[in-house]
Amino acid sequence: MENYVICKCKQVSYFDVEDALHNSKTFSDVEKTFEEVQKVTHCSTGCGGCHDKILDAISEIMSK
Repeated sequence: MENYVICKCKQVSYFDVEDALHNSKTFSDVEKTFEEVQKVTHCSTGCGGCHDKILDAISEIMSK
């Protein structure tokens, strides 16, 4: 997978999301996982425009 910036406000990349997920002990629920990723990366705390893109990335990473 190619790395790209998902959250422009906080400069959070796909790989940042992936790293946050791998550092999480459990990620069975996408919404709960989003909150954990948000705590680590601060994504979607600026304008919020990346919310759906972050959820898509989490879903993709979790399905690997």
